[in-house]
Amino acid sequence: MLNIAKTQSKINHRLLRILAVILWYIGGIILTLKGSELLFEAEALRPGQIWSWLTVGLGLFFGAIKVKYLFRKVCKKNLIRINALNNPKLWQFYRPGFFLFLATMIVLGATLSRMAHGNYSFLLSVATLDFSLATALLGSSFVFWEEKAFSK
Repeated sequence: MLNIAKTQSKINHRLLRILAVILWYIGGIILTLKGSELLFEAEALRPGQIWSWLTVGLGLFFGAIKVKYLFRKVCKKNLIRINALNNPKLWQFYRPGFFLFLATMIVLGATLSRMAHGNYSFLLSVATLDFSLATALLGSSFVFWEEKAFSK
């Protein structure tokens, strides 16, 4: 009876890969929304400025660079790590250090956003950062599909 309970409580690698991609997409979506809010606030401060469009363009450009040289590799390494786990646990879809890094980035991002309110240049700078990270997350998520992360 105890053996059955242990078998049923095991988490499979596919579930960990799905959780990894869900968190990846959630981050990309939240950063896109947050960057958009900052951009709209900046636009309200100085309507019709070209800098708003440049902010989006710069965010996409820097995000594409991050996809190519960093985030794709991170996704692949995480999938390899997940597949190598002998007895996967639910919380292992990322390393513990990643969760600490993520919490730090969330606090830092929220702080920067609060500090930027009312400051046109600061709003655009933080929006650029948010758009670049969102682009990097969403762009690199194709690794999960290329590597068939959801198949058994």
